[in-house]
Amino acid sequence: MATAKTQNPHQEGLAISSAITSWYVKNMIPPREVIRVLTDAKVRFMLVGAHGIAGWLDEPRATQDVDVLVGYRQHQKATRALLAAFPHLQADDQEVVIRLSDPESGRVLIDVMKSVQPLHREGLRYATTVAWEGLTYKVPSLEMALALKFGPMVSIARADPKKYRDASDFMLMVKKNPNIDLAVLAELGELVYPGGGKEIVELVRKVRAGEKLQL
Repeated sequence: MATAKTQNPHQEGLAISSAITSWYVKNMIPPREVIRVLTDAKVRFMLVGAHGIAGWLDEPRATQDVDVLVGYRQHQKATRALLAAFPHLQADDQEVVIRLSDPESGRVLIDVMKSVQPLHREGLRYATTVAWEGLTYKVPSLEMALALKFGPMVSIARADPKKYRDASDFMLMVKKNPNIDLAVLAELGELVYPGGGKEIVELVRKVRAGEKLQL
């Protein structure tokens, strides 16, 4: 799937989410620096999480960590580059993510997401290219951004407070962006779980109709 080049919403959104985060996260790692390090290391990646979807939201929000989805089998390369750039961080290699945390605060500051789940393996194919302050990087397409929120929303392992935050992001993206490709969205929903395509499209319908979502 071809990527589209954009300038304003994602550039602005990332600037806002970065600024807000800097006000309350001690020893914050700026997303721009993570982007620069991974670009210099020639890692294929996409900025995800709250910073990655900031351009799809009316009101970008703060987040304590920078989430990146890296190309298949590139998570170790990405981690080495980030630890070289930020040697004070400590790595915790988990099944689907490598978490880089600040030992002083205990906060996770960077999540390197592995492309091991079906949706994540397809993630980099559904991307929007952004130029910001001399850097070029990718963020999720609208449909991928919604699918990345849908997965945690329906996960039995996800804690309820985080599910409701995911649902809030999902609803805000649907309300701001009327031009969702529902066919593509359904395809991505199926990668979350069989039958997920129908459910994610129904969630979009409910948001548009003003109906309450049941998580």
